[in-house]
Amino acid sequence: MSTDGHGRGPEAREGPTHHDEIEPGKRLVRAAPATGAPLAQQVVRWFERLTWRTPLHDRRLDGQHPPKLLAVPVDPFPGDELAGEALLEGWLFAAGEQRAIAELDPLAPTRPGFTDYLHGFAWLRDLAATGERERAASIAETLAQRWLMAHGERPTEPAWRPDVAARRLLMLLFHAPLLLSSSNLVARSRVLTAMARGARHLDRTADKAPAGAPRVLAWGGLVAAGLLLPGGETRRSVGEDGFARALAGALSDDGGVVSRSPAQLLSVMETIGLLRALYDSRREPLPEALAAALTRATPALLGSAMGDGGLASWQGGLPLDATRINDALQASGAFGRPLRQSRDWGYQRLSAGGAVLLVDAAPPPAAAVPDGGCAATLAIEFSDGAERLIVSCGGAGHARARGNDAMAQALRTTAAHSTLVIADTNSTALNADGTLGRGVTAVELARQESEVGSRIEARHDGYARRFGFVHQRTLLLTADGGELRGEDAVLPAPQPARWGRRVEGAMTPLALRFHLGPGVDAVATADAQAAMLRTPSGGFWQLRARADRLTVEDSVWSDPHGRLVPTKQIVIDSLAPAGGATIAWVLRRAR
Repeated sequence: MSTDGHGRGPEAREGPTHHDEIEPGKRLVRAAPATGAPLAQQVVRWFERLTWRTPLHDRRLDGQHPPKLLAVPVDPFPGDELAGEALLEGWLFAAGEQRAIAELDPLAPTRPGFTDYLHGFAWLRDLAATGERERAASIAETLAQRWLMAHGERPTEPAWRPDVAARRLLMLLFHAPLLLSSSNLVARSRVLTAMARGARHLDRTADKAPAGAPRVLAWGGLVAAGLLLPGGETRRSVGEDGFARALAGALSDDGGVVSRSPAQLLSVMETIGLLRALYDSRREPLPEALAAALTRATPALLGSAMGDGGLASWQGGLPLDATRINDALQASGAFGRPLRQSRDWGYQRLSAGGAVLLVDAAPPPAAAVPDGGCAATLAIEFSDGAERLIVSCGGAGHARARGNDAMAQALRTTAAHSTLVIADTNSTALNADGTLGRGVTAVELARQESEVGSRIEARHDGYARRFGFVHQRTLLLTADGGELRGEDAVLPAPQPARWGRRVEGAMTPLALRFHLGPGVDAVATADAQAAMLRTPSGGFWQLRARADRLTVEDSVWSDPHGRLVPTKQIVIDSLAPAGGATIAWVLRRAR
């Protein structure tokens, strides 16, 4: 898909420009305060799930089922036709797991991604994508009734987790014709009862979902129920208030999401797109809070896209392609221009001559990240036109969804990103539950624009406690986009007694990594000081560095579908004495 050189697909419509003047001079970006101890949060969630198993909660879910829906909305997002065809042939496939529908046990444990697909009823959207109404309706009724027999009466985790329950309710409402056209009156009654019980469950649990995209989705499900189920005026009012609070807690002032994951920000916009379709079905305007959130979120989302229009792979997300972004823009009615200099969101965007450079210039998120928070401070991604030259490995969230926790943990590391690593240590500690520990507390940043190009100088303190160094990265993208100059330095940090001491004569190993995009080949020169890069289109770039040694090693890149694609990485090794060291490098388009 072609783009306009600013990371936008052709469907990203122009509108009022976002106030995005570059502010010269230094500023400090501090880590947000933690939202609560992970152990305390786990205890709260455990207690909440425990209350679901009580007779009191069961009684709260009881009540009459609605006789009909007030409208039949059209799902604005396309399903996966291949997944739908597999369903028609009797197979359920998700997150790398395949199960025969005839032998499927809805109570059996599965991979997290398959579990969410099954319990969230996303398969209804895929069945609808086949266009074969009768066959799709038969499969849909079979799957729905088997699920309802297993899970419809008693809420359990993960089937009734608030975001999963909301997704299931939304899919039931949007694709009701597949299930309510049945001549089986008992089956119809069960589906309508499931909608009502799901809405009552969300009445109690929507605000218990994790902050960010999951809570936005949970409240979105409640708003949907208020719009389409008869007698839902009060629920709609409560839901709209809760949705506005969820958005306020999820989005920063400059439109980024608290998890700092572009993929999660896209998820928020997709939820708004679904609600817009519901309001349209009732011939009502989108509430002001949702419209205002779109105005902030759209530039932030577009600002985290590369030259091919797809997302960068920050904070465990996938490099979702331009088609999915454009679908979200169309569904939500959003428009805007890419945000170049964010403040709370934390990503800096430099573009010139078709080249796009993104810099992660903020501490990692304090909130738990559904895709797994990453130690990626000061990492970069770089594209030339539609070709990605330098990337992050990405995909930690998808690896976890496929049940590969070891790979997910590896993809979260500093070494899985294009930045400097000291002594093979993460700049921020990684916890197994997806949260982050000690490390980067602040990033000092300065940005300048001139006729020569765009320049960024940033430093973080993630290694100060352990090694007594701060990492300073200076980047200059020339005005024609044909050259990216960089300098990575480790500088002695102020040394309080609790910080690691620098031992005279000791040498600390440094590794500067550049993960290469899919299809980019690299060959190191004989002097181990440079590498020639060849892009899939036949273009050539040269990366040269002043350091001890430059080598080309194997790497991986998670594609938009979560598949691990073998790629290459350039590793520049050096040693730092107690007084610090500097690695200067330049990436230049070959003429």
